[in-house]
Amino acid sequence: MAAQKRDVPQNINEEYYQISSEILSSFPKYRPPVDLFSFREDICVLAPYCRKGDRLSNAQVEEVAQLCADGSLFVSRSDHPIYSRHIVKQLDLVLQDRNLKEAEIVDICIRALVMRYSEFYAQPVKLLFDPLYRDLMVVTEYIFEDKHRIAGFVRRLFRVHEPARHALNCLNVGLWLWMQSVSEMRRKDLDKVALALLLHDIGMSKVPAFVVNKKGPLKQEERDKVVQHPILGVKIMQKVDISFEELIRACFEHHERLDSSGYPQHEPGSRISRIGRLTAVVDSFSAMIMDKPYGEKHEPAEAARELAQDNRYEPDFTKPLMAAFAAQTFGQLIDMDGNLEVPE
Repeated sequence: MAAQKRDVPQNINEEYYQISSEILSSFPKYRPPVDLFSFREDICVLAPYCRKGDRLSNAQVEEVAQLCADGSLFVSRSDHPIYSRHIVKQLDLVLQDRNLKEAEIVDICIRALVMRYSEFYAQPVKLLFDPLYRDLMVVTEYIFEDKHRIAGFVRRLFRVHEPARHALNCLNVGLWLWMQSVSEMRRKDLDKVALALLLHDIGMSKVPAFVVNKKGPLKQEERDKVVQHPILGVKIMQKVDISFEELIRACFEHHERLDSSGYPQHEPGSRISRIGRLTAVVDSFSAMIMDKPYGEKHEPAEAARELAQDNRYEPDFTKPLMAAFAAQTFGQLIDMDGNLEVPE
């Protein structure tokens, strides 16, 4: 359990994090990566305890642990970049540290998923899928506790194309749309939809980079490679022994269109699943708002409006998306590309 907060002055709570025992135990034992401060109850101020990188003695290690247990150990919010990069690698800590602000938790979650997805995309094997799945379950637990938290994720959109960033855009926007369409949100459904949205495009990891990054029109043989990626995605997920219905449908159907003009099967709308229709909308929306080697980047509201006017996409999803961006439901959007730090 996290240490209880002491009754400290509000300005201290605003400028410092109180460190929980879980967070402290995740730091290097003798060389904390952040400046540490101890609370002086007699004069109600924080006093510097040690500077980041300083080596602690055995006695200091024990004293730090006791200060933490007493709720008297703090770190400055100016060290947030270091603090957040550390927690990114142990994402479950965000559920235990009640001192993090909601915006900070969302940023940390997004960075963690970008890191895990990038690793799995580079080498799609079970060993690298497991940490991605574990971190995604942390995110769905966080959202399940309060469904309104999803707005904070949608507020943070990537505008520069890269596979993990595209996947995160689709996950965040797709979860919001799905949550608007269900009368009751069950945790097991949330987990399945989240995994399907995040991994729907994983087949692109098997498409040669020179094709993915090519500027201008593709040759027919290059287009044939791209057209195969939904099938490749299904095969990847079956190979890592994750092949439930929603995930398979999302992988296979996200380029199908209601008028049968999509691929790989040219399925009519009556044969495309609901998760397939949802994934098609968010996949196209994300592609439209991102800088990429081909095509023109749209502003989110413009992209949502164009999709709502396109009868190839499911209106149950495009119309709420257009209405949300027209009404600025998510408030001021944050471009994550200008403020993204993924740990090495």
